[in-house]
Amino acid sequence: MTQEIERKALSGWLMLAINIAMYLLSIYLFIDGVMGLERRAPWGGWMVGGSIFLLLLAIFVSVGFMIVQPNQAGVLVLFGNYKGSVKKNGFYWVNPLMSKWNISLRARNLNGERLKVNDYTGNPIEIALIVVWRVKDTYSALFDVDDYEYYVQTQSESALRHLASSYPYDSWEETEDTVSLRGDIDKVSEALEKELTERLWKAGVIVEEARLSHLAYA
Repeated sequence: MTQEIERKALSGWLMLAINIAMYLLSIYLFIDGVMGLERRAPWGGWMVGGSIFLLLLAIFVSVGFMIVQPNQAGVLVLFGNYKGSVKKNGFYWVNPLMSKWNISLRARNLNGERLKVNDYTGNPIEIALIVVWRVKDTYSALFDVDDYEYYVQTQSESALRHLASSYPYDSWEETEDTVSLRGDIDKVSEALEKELTERLWKAGVIVEEARLSHLAYA
């Protein structure tokens, strides 16, 4: 099974200086070559041809620049093969043939919609949740699921439905073993967070917090 590989990339500032030098040199060669052609110098054509080649090479090199923002990662793929993720923020240069995707590693909030479900005893209730999550494994987020944001949304809804059907809305029995949605918010939130963690690890997502945001009889 392929896992995330943290990759180091070349400094973009160094390659930018080289790239600018390539552009300037191509201009110089072109002008010198044209002047040589006007004087019927035998090397004029070679100079013009070389300047065009150098210009095309400079344009090719320009494609390799990438910027990684704080709490962001750049995922690199070459001809369909995963080559690693650049997770340290900065200005970099990579192989221009590589495809580059930027993916946020910042914490995100999912404010779920109110769902009408039945609790453990069959009573209709309205329930909603809030999930704080972020991407941990960039490879899994991009390549193990089709759309990791939609995956988080659907799995959160599914986990909430399962949670609601596992506990009664309220407990009329005064025992320590009976857990209810309304009376044991902390335990219910802990169970919700645990189930979401198990569901979302496949997408490279970690859950930082999960709790109910709404609970009422329907």
